[in-house]
Formats: sequence, C-alpha cells, structure tokens
Amino acid sequence: NAVGVRKINMGHFMATSKQREHMRWCINNGIKISPFAKSTYEWYVDIEINGRKNRSPHVHTKKDLWEQIFNYYKYYYNKYGKNTI
Repeated sequence: NAVGVRKINMGHFMATSKQREHMRWCINNGIKISPFAKSTYEWYVDIEINGRKNRSPHVHTKKDLWEQIFNYYKYYYNKYGKNTI
C-alpha cells in the first residue's frame, strides 16, 4: 500500500465452481467484465466483448457488485454457449 493511498473495500464474494467456469469461458472467448468506480463506495460494471466496451447504467455497492458481475458472466455463458464469439 503506497503512502497516503487508502485501501478501498469493494466487498467480498466467494464464487462457486460453476461461476468460475462461466468466468473462465467468457475470458477465454473475449468477454471481460470488471468494476468501474463511480465513487469510493459505488461502481458500474464494464463489459468488453472483443474490444467493444459498454458500461451498465446501474450503480452497485459492495453488497451486490460481485454478484452482479458473476450474473453477467452467467448471462453471456448461457447466451453464447460453448461457441467462440
């Protein structure tokens, strides 16, 4: 931790093995999902698919941020199946 830099609490989430499978599949197929800070306590979710970026319109707190990210992984996993985009 650098001098003068505060550590930000983004919450904690323990992904299931199925959720990790969805995440791995998405990353391996060009889908990247990550938090983007609106403030110290609120985040958007950024979704990048093969270089095209979109930001969710909803703001999330540490209570639901990671669950929402893994919901997006599941959505894209189910939408595109086992096929490469």
